[in-house]
Amino acid sequence: MTTQQLVQQIKTKQSFLCIGLDVDLTKIPQYLLELEDPIFEFNKAIIDATHDLVVSYKPNTAFYEAFGIKGWISLQKTINYINENHPEIFTIADAKRGDIGNTSTMYAKAFLEDLNFDSVTVAPYMGKDSVEPFLAFENKHAILLALTSNEGAFDFQTKNAEGKELYQLVIETSKTWKNSQNLMYVVGATKAEYFAEIRKIVPDSFLLVPGVGAQGGSIAEVCKYGMNENVGLLINSSRGIIYASNGTNFAQKAREEALKIQQEMQEILNTN
Repeated sequence: MTTQQLVQQIKTKQSFLCIGLDVDLTKIPQYLLELEDPIFEFNKAIIDATHDLVVSYKPNTAFYEAFGIKGWISLQKTINYINENHPEIFTIADAKRGDIGNTSTMYAKAFLEDLNFDSVTVAPYMGKDSVEPFLAFENKHAILLALTSNEGAFDFQTKNAEGKELYQLVIETSKTWKNSQNLMYVVGATKAEYFAEIRKIVPDSFLLVPGVGAQGGSIAEVCKYGMNENVGLLINSSRGIIYASNGTNFAQKAREEALKIQQEMQEILNTN
């Protein structure tokens, strides 16, 4: 998917919501566990109930890999279902890969070619040759971990390096990499005050923003500092939407929570 196609979808749906499909079998309705593939059936119901309100879905691959080949099959069925039924939706493999070049090439092929995701999250610690393989695919994107929403982010990401905070150096350096126009960046919603500084470095790039909902991030604050003329934000919510209910009405309750966020986003878009 091109960036312009993503921007058009945001305008059409009046939404920049991304839903994380992070399926925990201890939290889903118990009746689904009797089905052959409860993970996929849960995802399918969430997708069917929310696809008109979102512009992106983001499965965190750990929640699938934990179940071995069965989990991988569930992931494949999920991405195939989205691509076949809602090809306009931007898909993110939240895999946080990052290794030496030839290994990253194989990771890139796995997620961007075989599974046919639009993007994959990537760790920058090993530098450009670990990231550039993900940038080599036409109309695909690598989403670089820049400033994350977890408590441990302060261990390294905000430390001084060459007169700048490390996350700033990472973002600046990444702009020099081959096909860097295909980069997006992960920036946690719980650190909204940093968005203004990040926008000075990458004014036009899309930012994937976790930390809204269960982690307490504010959509209004993120938009105040992080929105650009093309919106440039994908705000993710996972637990607050998909686990709104563990009853038979879970999909409807998920839709209700997604609609609340979409309506807040629409109001923000209409006032900017």
